[in-house]
Amino acid sequence: MVLLLTSALTALLFTSFVSASPARVEKRDPYPKYRIAPKVFIFSMFDPEAEIWWGIPEFDILGRNVTVPGFSPLFPDAHCTANGDICQLVTGESEINAAVTIASLVASAQFDLTSTYFLIGGIAGVNPEVATVASVTFARYAVQVALQYEFDTREIPDNFTTGYIPQGSTRPDQYPQSIYGTEVFEVNDALRKIAVGFARTATLNDSAEAVAYRANYNTSDGLYAAGAEPPSVVECDVATSDVYYSGKLLGEAFSNYTKLVTNGTGVYCTTAQEDNATLEAMLRAHAAGLVDFSRIIIMRTASDMDRPYPGEAATTNLFWANQGAFTPAIQNIYLAGVKVVEGILGAWGTTFEQGINATNYVGDIFGTIGGTPDFGPGAIFEDDQASLSRRGVGRRSVKRGTQMKGRRGYVYHLGQ
Repeated sequence: MVLLLTSALTALLFTSFVSASPARVEKRDPYPKYRIAPKVFIFSMFDPEAEIWWGIPEFDILGRNVTVPGFSPLFPDAHCTANGDICQLVTGESEINAAVTIASLVASAQFDLTSTYFLIGGIAGVNPEVATVASVTFARYAVQVALQYEFDTREIPDNFTTGYIPQGSTRPDQYPQSIYGTEVFEVNDALRKIAVGFARTATLNDSAEAVAYRANYNTSDGLYAAGAEPPSVVECDVATSDVYYSGKLLGEAFSNYTKLVTNGTGVYCTTAQEDNATLEAMLRAHAAGLVDFSRIIIMRTASDMDRPYPGEAATTNLFWANQGAFTPAIQNIYLAGVKVVEGILGAWGTTFEQGINATNYVGDIFGTIGGTPDFGPGAIFEDDQASLSRRGVGRRSVKRGTQMKGRRGYVYHLGQ
């Protein structure tokens, strides 16, 4: 009798809780009985980027919620479809949050990520020389543009065009002599082009305010012609900086740095805060055999211009201008991104399960996971054969006699 009463009371309390709750009860799974092996994992950086994926008709990414130790206190769960094919996390904004969250993900025993494709899907500032607001961009290179020496512009020499100097160097146009390893990452360009093809089947969102604002970039010299065009899908590269900058001079300085550190190949068009941190965590996970670095897609949609139009103040551009692109940029993460996700899932058995062979170098400036970088001073490891398989790479030895310059110009030798 007591058992029956207890069961009835429990049922009553549960019914009352559900009926009183404004939202549905989440299926929370802190320690799943088996490892989840997503086919696609979406990386969002803050609330609006994440929420655009919730409640969509194509799939229910809130079907299963897994608490992962080490995730941001603001975003403690990974969200997955019920079958685990698609998952999402929210890193939190800035490089530190991204690095810790992704490191926690790849170290978690709750996931098998060895065959997973990773879609970094967020908003960014945009260079109007290359693209416009509400556009969708896919990067081959991610460049940590703020990893430099910095002088206040009021104290730089007269012959310097910027207060940013590559580390270990003494001029803005000199390749960095002090290299940390996170300056540049290159992802799979063949995969990028496939993703671009999927995204170009989407109809992108725009706004009347964005149309009006971008018209200001239609200048007589044509410098910002791309910025005056309607939104489109563009192949160009992303700069990482925790500093949220605005202005023509800083934009030009970081564009020049992007070209410099990619040996003239990179085209700076978007600026964001997290990508190099995310990629460093992923690179180390690849070296440990936990992920495949050649399965990463970097997609950034343009929410604002990184510099003012002629006659507009940089402060107005950053603080007060109604650029009208935040909402359509968020919507375009989903509109373009869902085409990428569906494309991967739709051709999983025929194309994507076995992986997309990279025809370009894939990795960091050191050649950490194999291959010979097509930028920078070259690989610093003895075994430079690329190994972009699910099993990762074996132990590598540093080239004997390799010189690296540390802080304040101190030269140290690797592998001696």
